[in-house]
Amino acid sequence: MATTGPAPVATRREITVAASPEVVWATLTGFERWPAWNPDVAWVRPDGPVAPGMTFRWKSGPGTIHSTIRELDPERHLLLVGGTMGIAARHDWRLEPGPDGATTVRTEEAWSGALARLLRGPLQARLDHRIDERLAHLRAEVERVAASGSGPLPNE
Repeated sequence: MATTGPAPVATRREITVAASPEVVWATLTGFERWPAWNPDVAWVRPDGPVAPGMTFRWKSGPGTIHSTIRELDPERHLLLVGGTMGIAARHDWRLEPGPDGATTVRTEEAWSGALARLLRGPLQARLDHRIDERLAHLRAEVERVAASGSGPLPNE
């Protein structure tokens, strides 16, 4: 769905995790493993290897979301676009290595479309809450993997 102007529902957050960008990246792009660390995701079905243009479907909350990798710069940037139930979504992830092997994770998500305009307030509250939860779960999983010493699982 094309939009003009800023999205009616949008949020931006940043966290620092005690793990390398490699571990964060493997967790973010290990789409089929999302349900193991993010209780909001019931299942994910990718259609191929992680690459620009790859699509996947996933179940989160009441909707099945169809997502596409729009941009990809390994261990630095992941841009996903997609939608569900009349909402077009854009989710941008940026990773920046920091001191002592830590990584700053910056994320920005925006929802547009008629439903996003109509239900702007409730959807904004939902998005803010979901992003905060998702980042907390991501941090816990990434730091668990990093502490285990086993390193990230490869994405196929």
